[in-house]
Amino acid sequence: MIANNDPSAARERLAAQQAELLNALLAKGPVPAGFDEQRFDVERRALLSKRRGIVRMLGPEVADELGDRFRPLFDAYAVENPRRAGSRAREDAAAFAEWCRAAGELSAKRKARWKFWQSN
Repeated sequence: MIANNDPSAARERLAAQQAELLNALLAKGPVPAGFDEQRFDVERRALLSKRRGIVRMLGPEVADELGDRFRPLFDAYAVENPRRAGSRAREDAAAFAEWCRAAGELSAKRKARWKFWQSN
């Protein structure tokens, strides 16, 4: 029951529970009470795999340059940088590439090449 029939208090509790759940799923926070840890871990890995696949699809040159290092690097990035509400997948892919460059894992950003029809 809601104490004093206060809907705002119920909303605040629900928001806090949702934030705890998202933190656990996306940033490897503690599993909230009442959830099966093994099933929770399966869902956590599935969401991470989906996000990794989208970033690979949007930035194949980054994934190619990283090769076998892509997966562990992305997984480390994802824990440090969970997706936020309203963020876009392209922004996530670009942020991952910048994170890798800052860590020295990727070569410096290449300058755009001039096309043959563009002159100085």
